[in-house]
Amino acid sequence: MKIHPLFPCALFFLLAGFLPAAGKPVHLFILSGQSNMAHLEPAADFLPEAQALLPEADAICFKVAVVGEPIRRWLPEWDQIAAAAQLDQRSEQGPVYYEQILAEFRMLQARHPVFTSITLCWMQGERDAKTGLAAAYEPALTQLIANLRRDLRCPAMNVVIGRLSDHAPGPDQQAGWDAVRAIQMKVARETPHGAWVDTDDLNDKLEDGKPVNDLHYTKAGYALFGQRLARQAAQLIRGEPPDATGRP
Repeated sequence: MKIHPLFPCALFFLLAGFLPAAGKPVHLFILSGQSNMAHLEPAADFLPEAQALLPEADAICFKVAVVGEPIRRWLPEWDQIAAAAQLDQRSEQGPVYYEQILAEFRMLQARHPVFTSITLCWMQGERDAKTGLAAAYEPALTQLIANLRRDLRCPAMNVVIGRLSDHAPGPDQQAGWDAVRAIQMKVARETPHGAWVDTDDLNDKLEDGKPVNDLHYTKAGYALFGQRLARQAAQLIRGEPPDATGRP
């Protein structure tokens, strides 16, 4: 059976026994990650662009993002992944943010039994890059995507990954930072229905009159970041190739 690119999740829900929602198609966006996602304001920076690009549908979203958190807080399988990567770090508090995503999803599904599409917008990795955990980042991110596609019952869930910026964390952390940047692009390119977003031009600031590539973005940078996430997501939803430069 050939599945139209706009309806992979809707068809899956229908085959699973859900009744279709009346009215417009509904596209769900899950915004998750650490500080640079936490600082994005969906109502101002993301949803207007998403709605403009998908005018015949309803675009809805929720955000689960917390400053400074490593990927293990989203991942039940972290301990096994860390052990396989020969890392000592174990998950001390469990995947509390993954559980929050599932809880938010269930609440929304009570009002929207069928989502025409689901897209994960992911901006995270700074903490792992800076704390020597880059060796586990690729299997961790890949597992997170697989888990969400399974638990949201959306095998064709779209994924848009924000790549770490060109911020330079210092000589002791640069190798891990560069590794996570490369992993994020690799996963986005190799994952079906995947895309990435460039953030290198979103963090340009002045400190004492000198240009710096800050860890966090400017106000205009967050607005552009949200727009780029929405543009890449809309391309995937329409079944079109995402922008290969990460700057749609």
